[in-house]
Amino acid sequence: MKRQPLSNGSWFDLDKATKYGEDSWWDGSNHVSKATGSKTEHEALYRTAKGKWVLNCWSQWQGTIETWEIIDEDEAARWLSRNNCDFPAEMEPLIAEMEI
Repeated sequence: MKRQPLSNGSWFDLDKATKYGEDSWWDGSNHVSKATGSKTEHEALYRTAKGKWVLNCWSQWQGTIETWEIIDEDEAARWLSRNNCDFPAEMEPLIAEMEI
């Protein structure tokens, strides 16, 4: 079990979570994150074993603090859409109602 602390002081088991990586595009010089629109700022989304969504943000810039924040299901759906990720089956009713 790998405990991953969250920015709010709680934690989740990283080994039992599902990770969704950011998508990117090549701008001719760099890979640019579809999650952030930046070549140096990055994100990954995790679905915990208990069904919470956790957004991990980090930067290639020295001195920048990595964050792990719980986000709601609407934000997670938009993130998955922006990054061309498959939606989990339990999210289908939400996707049908949302305009993403």
